Amino acid sequence: MVTTRAAQPLRITLTGILALLMGALLALGGAYLAVLGGSWYYLLAGLGLLAVGILILARRRLAIWLYAVLLLATLAWTIHEAGSDWWRLAARIDLWWVLGLWLLLPFVNRHIGVPARWRDGASGLLGIALLLGALLAGYALTRDHSRIAGEFGAERMAGASPAGAADRSASEWPAYGGSARGDRYSAADLITPGNVGRLKKAWEYHTGDWPREGDPAEFTNQVTPLKIGDSLFICTPHSIAIALDADSGEELWRFDPNINREAKYYQHMTCRGLAYHDAAAYPGAGGEAAAGVPARCSRRLFLPTNDATLYALDPGDGKPCEDFGTGGMIDLKVGLGDQALGVYLPTSPPVVTEKLLIVGGSVTDNGSVDSPGGVIRAYDVRSGALVWNWDPGNPEATEPLPAGGTYVRSTPNSWTIAVADEGLGLVFIPTGNQTPDQWGARRSPQAERFTAALVALDLASGKVRWEFQAVHHDLWDRDLPSQPTLVDLDGPQGKVPAIIQATKGGDLFVLDRRTGQPVVPVRERPVPQGAVTGDFTAPTQPASDLSYAPQEPLRERDMWGATPFDQLLCRIRFRQLRYEGDFTPPSEQGSLIYPGNVGTFNWPSLAVDPQRQLLFAAPNYLAFVSRLVERGEVEARERREGGGELGLQPNLGAPYLVHLGPFVSPLGLPCQSPPWGYVTAVDLRSMQPVWMHKNGTSRDNAPFIPFAVGVPALGGPLVTAGGVAFLSGTLDYYLRAYDLRNGEELWKGRLPAGGQATPITYLSEKTGKQFVVVMAGGHSSFGTRIGDSLVAWTLEDETER
Repeated sequence: MVTTRAAQPLRITLTGILALLMGALLALGGAYLAVLGGSWYYLLAGLGLLAVGILILARRRLAIWLYAVLLLATLAWTIHEAGSDWWRLAARIDLWWVLGLWLLLPFVNRHIGVPARWRDGASGLLGIALLLGALLAGYALTRDHSRIAGEFGAERMAGASPAGAADRSASEWPAYGGSARGDRYSAADLITPGNVGRLKKAWEYHTGDWPREGDPAEFTNQVTPLKIGDSLFICTPHSIAIALDADSGEELWRFDPNINREAKYYQHMTCRGLAYHDAAAYPGAGGEAAAGVPARCSRRLFLPTNDATLYALDPGDGKPCEDFGTGGMIDLKVGLGDQALGVYLPTSPPVVTEKLLIVGGSVTDNGSVDSPGGVIRAYDVRSGALVWNWDPGNPEATEPLPAGGTYVRSTPNSWTIAVADEGLGLVFIPTGNQTPDQWGARRSPQAERFTAALVALDLASGKVRWEFQAVHHDLWDRDLPSQPTLVDLDGPQGKVPAIIQATKGGDLFVLDRRTGQPVVPVRERPVPQGAVTGDFTAPTQPASDLSYAPQEPLRERDMWGATPFDQLLCRIRFRQLRYEGDFTPPSEQGSLIYPGNVGTFNWPSLAVDPQRQLLFAAPNYLAFVSRLVERGEVEARERREGGGELGLQPNLGAPYLVHLGPFVSPLGLPCQSPPWGYVTAVDLRSMQPVWMHKNGTSRDNAPFIPFAVGVPALGGPLVTAGGVAFLSGTLDYYLRAYDLRNGEELWKGRLPAGGQATPITYLSEKTGKQFVVVMAGGHSSFGTRIGDSLVAWTLEDETER
């Protein structure tokens, strides 16, 4: 029977119309891309698809021939641009392969052409093209071009024992970074690569602290618990301190400071942790009652709050220590001048030494050129009296500010976690920027000196002993975000006292902590020039020989998408932006900033095994767009006060506002191809990466397709004497365990919300079990589900199996 044109099935008409629409969109977008200097593929493919659509509607067999040729040409172009990289390949051929398969199906294929037929040369060529596409995709799935597949030797991994960690207790986690060294290392060794698969949930505690009316958009649960004695201590986003039984998760007490909610703006609502001081830990300190029980407040928890106060609490009952400050509290807004409430935020725990409590705080990003200063203050750990202050705008005058005095306004601040070496008498302060971040024409010489720098201050006086600047004249929000890590490195002449500072750009600066001189070479390299009128760029920027900075700048072929269409839009956007590699200055045109504002490394920092001499970290790779906007071009109704990290930033008092955002497609997917997140390890003897694997899946972003794509992480790492590393910060909701030897994922436990926090581990003093605990509370700006769960795991008993 011969099929007439009048009897053409509706599916053929719709197929032809669909091909026409896709071809028209592709050709129009491709023509614009070609005008911008980009690939001609999309224009040519769009014209080809238009021809296919016309031929389908005309019932011409030539449509199948032409589509087969188009698919083969696309495969050749894909190999040229993407090689055998699965994620780059899939975005280029997925839609075209599906359309080709549709055209090959008998109930479609035989109706394209008169008389009706199916098994002919056109179908054969299309079948060959589809088979080649499937084979190419299958081969690409077996390849991982981003992987470093190395391992530490058995002798190296066996070379650590808890007994070697003389300054560590396997049952304690008394500081934010695990110890005063900020290395996130635990001497606990019951959990090993051989048994970590037997971890089971032991308990789950709910804080009950959820977003409230009037909270800022950025609501986060980033707390690292402290473990002291039989208790855990945490704080919540609204600065509530809570004590729990470390074995059962039962609440023991809570202290709610009822923070002042009258601030006009809060940039964040978060609390990264508390600090702990034990007078009995220092020789001759005393503080013990006659019965051997610590006297009240001989041990202290220090709670920073979002309304810029600092409380000293007794860990036994959670009540304020009345001899500290005023009724157990000091007001950190003193000396900061006008409008400090809600703008100055001590979101990170202070540094505690034998006699001092050293406090910094964040200042709202991109709010105003007239903001509180970033002063660092040292208080007496017992009385709360101010001992010294280091003002980046007046660094020599460290004597306590007199009553009624004000620190220099709008100076670089330190929002992250510092670390101290009491043996050397130094505290190490990682600094940020003088706001606004992307416009620096009015920065003072002192601000230029201390922006994005690691500053070593004398513990006794607060005087600067040395500084190392990681970014010159920072216009990219490249503040130093990570707590520095102290480690004594194995060198040819013995141990070298080092400090490692991770950066948003991906560099790991390894310095002699006595002098600030590089242990790993640092070189000044030329960077792009040409800031907006009135501003300037530094001619060079420091680069460490140990670095996870992107090895190559982004190219148009690195653009990505779920389909060829959003990939095309990302290519167009890439060509529209200013981009000359890393440190491309912000511009009115819009500049591509890579690595972006999240950074390769951020506050989660690094984990270091001091005995095995290895470093574990989770680098990220996401681009951002920074676009300066002249103030006169912005309608008054579009302006806002406050500040933040996304959207149009006010920059009050500056000639430019700035619009910030991730470089994503209309579908909300990153425009650059994956992977976007990894786990990695560095041999600290050779200063070389040993292994590096993509990390995390798309489960909680594409729940029906949990691809192992490698997603960003914003949560701290943990390493243990047992040879296991833990990380929970990925966009999917898991706590994962890895073999430190080779990085293989050994286990993962499901979390009820985002795990943007740092896990801790400890041995129970009651049962001897090893617990792993992490906060699963989410991060609104990171896009993960908000929760209120503190979750604990321990090894399943053999008798329970």
